[in-house]
Amino acid sequence: MSARFLDLSHAVEHGVVTYKGLPAPVICDFLSRENSRAHYAPGTEFAIGKIEMVANTGTYVDSPFHRFANGKDLAQLPLESLAELDAVVVDLPRGARALEASALAKLDLAGRAVLVRTHWSRHYATETYFEGHPFVTRAAAELLVARGAKLVGIDSYNIDDTQDLARPAHTLLLGAEIPIAEHLTNLADLPREGFRFSAVPVKVKAFGTFPVRAYARIG
Repeated sequence: MSARFLDLSHAVEHGVVTYKGLPAPVICDFLSRENSRAHYAPGTEFAIGKIEMVANTGTYVDSPFHRFANGKDLAQLPLESLAELDAVVVDLPRGARALEASALAKLDLAGRAVLVRTHWSRHYATETYFEGHPFVTRAAAELLVARGAKLVGIDSYNIDDTQDLARPAHTLLLGAEIPIAEHLTNLADLPREGFRFSAVPVKVKAFGTFPVRAYARIG
């Protein structure tokens, strides 16, 4: 039986803000097809694009360097922490805004990507996305570390409550070298388990965050 792939990423689009207060990406031509014709044989043309963006754009992964000056940067993250991870989905309880440790207590988390399904991604690219978003509590982050989660992802604006300036989930998870994937989407289409998760960023030195093409392999 062949595997099915499910895209869990938002597209990076010109002018679309991912994180309020940070600039939207600017996508344009460095060398247009029209201008490239002067460099090649008749009938041959290429486009070379240019993008200007902050690291926190689209669906992205945070490495420890995002939070800690001496933490592993993107180039130092082992592929084993990002690709082909056995995964489990954790649903935010109905009516709750925060994922508490109790929602994780009975789950096998060791060595797995833990994806928090909040359905908040339906608000992406709207003003609603930025306010009152779901998040992971300090106690839940402590349990994820203690149980040996390999990666933690969420389909929300931030894994932390942005009103908490201490950012406990980022601090605890990245301090334990557990990468974080934020702004995931399409989690509604995932089973609770029985799939593999991948979210591999570009291998950039001295950089803590970068967009990814996150996806699930089911079957």
